[in-house]
Amino acid sequence: MAHPLLTAPIAKSLWNLAAPTTAVMVAQTFVAIAETFIFGRLGTEALAGFALVFPFMMMMTMMAAGGMGGGVAAAMARAMGGGRIEDARKLVLHALVLGAVLALLFTLLAWTVLPALYRLLGGEGRSLANALTYSHVLFTGALVIWANFFLSALLRGGGDAATPGRYMLVSSIAQVPLSYVLALGIGEWPGLGMAGPALSSLFTSFVSASLQARALWHGKLGFVPAVAGVRLQGRLFWDILRVGLIASFSAFTANLTAMLVTGLVGRFGVAALAGYGIGVRLEFMLVPLAFGIGSGLTTLVGVAAGANDWKRAVRAAWIGSLTAAGALGVCGWILAFVPEGWARLFTNDAHVVEATVAYITRVAPFYCLFGLGMTLSFASQGAGRMKAPFIAGLARLFIATIGGWTAVEILGWGLPGVFVAIAVGMIAFGSLIAGPLLVIPWGPKRARFAATTGASDAAPLDDRNLEPQPR
Repeated sequence: MAHPLLTAPIAKSLWNLAAPTTAVMVAQTFVAIAETFIFGRLGTEALAGFALVFPFMMMMTMMAAGGMGGGVAAAMARAMGGGRIEDARKLVLHALVLGAVLALLFTLLAWTVLPALYRLLGGEGRSLANALTYSHVLFTGALVIWANFFLSALLRGGGDAATPGRYMLVSSIAQVPLSYVLALGIGEWPGLGMAGPALSSLFTSFVSASLQARALWHGKLGFVPAVAGVRLQGRLFWDILRVGLIASFSAFTANLTAMLVTGLVGRFGVAALAGYGIGVRLEFMLVPLAFGIGSGLTTLVGVAAGANDWKRAVRAAWIGSLTAAGALGVCGWILAFVPEGWARLFTNDAHVVEATVAYITRVAPFYCLFGLGMTLSFASQGAGRMKAPFIAGLARLFIATIGGWTAVEILGWGLPGVFVAIAVGMIAFGSLIAGPLLVIPWGPKRARFAATTGASDAAPLDDRNLEPQPR
């Protein structure tokens, strides 16, 4: 029997898959803003301590949710689409074992390597002590964070985005008041300070993970996961890792790009840095939309790819990515025409406004290509075709950083030159992912080692499997 996502209208399916995830992403954005306020109530040194931990926390979150999590969702979608229910049942255990290993790796790094990195980033005195308190608590409980995101990915990959969306949305909303009480106290109780928000994150993740596990083991995807007596298989781990490793590396390059570009902008002073921060805030506000649509594409494309219905996979990828490109493009162009209005929502400092306008007018018109590239990258996870996103991510990194340095040091273009390099990087990112798919659409291919991979979606052994499933 064909999977429902092979027969339902693409647009309706994409909405059902993308809307819950987008809502969670928006909620988590507001959680981040609220927790920044809570750290502010704890003092400047608390804010500084959180700033030291934030890049590494985001790295773990992006890997768990979109990198390795994307690999988990894609593997589940391909198994379900191909009717490999026994593989789908076993994938649950394989995903959770992999998540546990990665969580323990981050815990180990938090207690060994990260303290030195916090000092390297300028942490000292009370700010360093605050960073270590928050870091040690959060990363020691990394296991529940990875379990939460991986269970969500398993459900989404099976076509159910509503269940994890509902639980994660409620837990995100509950996290804010819980963080406030645990950090600042209530009544005569003084609170736990920096440890409070970290414990709040772990507790809400644990509750969400428990509810998702309950739904999964109650047959939410049409089967009960196999655990007892299951022999761990390399091919099932590889089905996750062949997408997850490259997707995680792409997340790493995106973070590295942001850090290096911030360093380039910082050379022009505090006003330039503040202006860049205001400008790029719009980009971060639009990311939840691209992420939500992209996560839906991972499932839609993965199910179609598992069934060898490559025409539907490509069609879904273009419908979703062009929708995201259009939405982000409209927002970008609107702001490009009124950049000063956006800047003055945050500041009246003339130098900061000038820097913000310089960023928005050069970069915002190309948000459409950023959205196109980001959503097609998620679609590529479902298809198991990660070469283009890998190359595009590296190209964006080198163009934005080396290009920005060249524009400043050799061409003498100053701060606007850095923003031009960022824009060209976005153009390259979107074009290098969309271009190959436009010229050579995805299609079936025979694996070189069919005997060792079993009946994987990438290794159709019977010509009958190359026929698209009925829609």
